[in-house]
Amino acid sequence: MKNPTIALIYDFDGTLSPKNMQEFSFIEALGMDSSQFWEKSDVLSKEQDASGILCYMKLMLEEANHAGIPVQRSSFAKFGKNIELYKGVKEWFSLINEYGKKIGLKIEHYINSSGLKEMIEGTSIAKEFKKIYACSFLYDVNDVAIWPAVAVDYTNKTQFLFKINKGIEEVWDNKRINEYVPENERPVPFKRMIYFGDGETDIPCMKMVKQNGGYSIAVYRPNDANKRKIAEKLILDDRVNFVCQADYSQNKDVFKVVTTILEKMKRDFDFDTLLASHLENAKKSNL
Repeated sequence: MKNPTIALIYDFDGTLSPKNMQEFSFIEALGMDSSQFWEKSDVLSKEQDASGILCYMKLMLEEANHAGIPVQRSSFAKFGKNIELYKGVKEWFSLINEYGKKIGLKIEHYINSSGLKEMIEGTSIAKEFKKIYACSFLYDVNDVAIWPAVAVDYTNKTQFLFKINKGIEEVWDNKRINEYVPENERPVPFKRMIYFGDGETDIPCMKMVKQNGGYSIAVYRPNDANKRKIAEKLILDDRVNFVCQADYSQNKDVFKVVTTILEKMKRDFDFDTLLASHLENAKKSNL
């Protein structure tokens, strides 16, 4: 394999976008402000001792119905078009893909988010991802959302790392994910993953990738001292490798860090290939 595959895996809210995706137009269309919506969701979660993710999804459907807002798949995608992205995000993917190609790597991009898949699919960057792992709804014959299909919280985010690791795209497949596959036969070993996150909900994934030889990057909102402090605590606690301001423009910190990691991954791959070839030659000569 001349061009090893490298997986770049991104959280969405706070990582590629400065706010929760519902806050750009959906909550406003409900006639609520964001603090009202999230407070109501938190109260429901605590009163019912329920998943915060499932509660926000229920509240989205409930409040939209009360406000007379369509809850079809296409409606969520339209709200997704209004999501703002951090500086440089739109150009990021082509820049990194080209850089990877230049040094002999195949780059794949994935989303691993507690946000809504249907909204992400409405963004201008949706086409850049091989797979979007995120919360989603079930739909009736009229394409109207009726029930949560997938709920992604901070702990079960880790399952999608294993799906990427083993090359399993389907969320429903819980058989192949548990089958044993030797590490050297997996499409994307953990040591060839780079995980991007912004806070506490990403800690299990960032820690897992780092512990297994990959690299984790905590990003923070530019000019936000509190967010920077939160991100820096992650590196001090040995949960991430790097901390960067969320500016994805060429020659900014994120770009420099990622291109350096890619170069190291390619050198490591070449070194491992060289070791394997010498071992194989030794085996052949001693038959």
